[in-house]
Amino acid sequence: MATVFLNGSFLSRDEAHISAFDAGFQHAVGLFETMTGVRAPKDDSPRGVRIIHLHEHLSRLADSARALGLSDALHKNALAEACERTFAKASDDMPQVNKFRLRLTLSGGDLNMLGKPSEAQQKIEQQPTLLIVAQPATEYPAAMFERGVLATIANMRVNPLNPFEGHKTLNYWPRLRELQLAGQKGAAEALVFQVTNHLAGGCVSNVFVVRDNVLLTPIAQGEEAKNETDFDDDDPLLGQAKMQGAYLPSPVLPGVTRKWVLDWADEEMVDVQTRMLSIDDVLNADEVFLTNSSWGVLPITRVEQRMIADAVPGQITRQLMDAWRVTTR
Repeated sequence: MATVFLNGSFLSRDEAHISAFDAGFQHAVGLFETMTGVRAPKDDSPRGVRIIHLHEHLSRLADSARALGLSDALHKNALAEACERTFAKASDDMPQVNKFRLRLTLSGGDLNMLGKPSEAQQKIEQQPTLLIVAQPATEYPAAMFERGVLATIANMRVNPLNPFEGHKTLNYWPRLRELQLAGQKGAAEALVFQVTNHLAGGCVSNVFVVRDNVLLTPIAQGEEAKNETDFDDDDPLLGQAKMQGAYLPSPVLPGVTRKWVLDWADEEMVDVQTRMLSIDDVLNADEVFLTNSSWGVLPITRVEQRMIADAVPGQITRQLMDAWRVTTR
């Protein structure tokens, strides 16, 4: 069962349709966010549901829409209201469900990016298509968190010079294909590297490495300048960038749950480094874990045929899993 909100109206699954000329369908012009919602006491939320990190997700959406030319003026308060209304209705529609998955999709609408708009059309702001779907959240097996999971190495490589990397665009097929191939090997994720052979993240997640009680994670989009001195002089491409006083843009998504981990580390006084990471950093780690808004914190205990440390979730990973359970309770 699903609760569907499309362009301001609640519709049944069979009634929800978009135009055949929608730019999201025609050319994958669009963005999306996936969020988790939980039932909340009425005194905590007037609608009876609480959307985890709602405003952080919408801020990232608005930043990407602006950077990629989809929209310069997303109304985040209106989007938040639409999300809350959708969750509230889903809560009423599915009273037996306590945890929901919400997917917000914003496409280009009936946008002809190849044609030259008329003068009249130029005066009218393009209206994107807004689709919000709330469904029961995926129930992940407890063993995934208790024992950790296997991750493979993806064949795909991401290019830091591609300005669309580091955004949650609708062009997700390459990542989903790699995830499908990983699943055929019994893996829960595939680690994606950059064309420079530096770690980017998982297909649908951010990655953290723990070494000597220090949290290490790849530099995300928007963090490049403050990490300029971390470039490796032994790497010709990165060394050249440093000598020119420039920096390579990051193709790494600034994950919302990743930011929650960084905030947790700051509160718990755990040392953090955001820097370029290699496969050796992963294989020689004391702990490796993944983050996203669906599963929260997920330990990796094997990468391909290599065990990570003792092949059990480590102390920092377990602390974070406990903290996430409290956050989403």
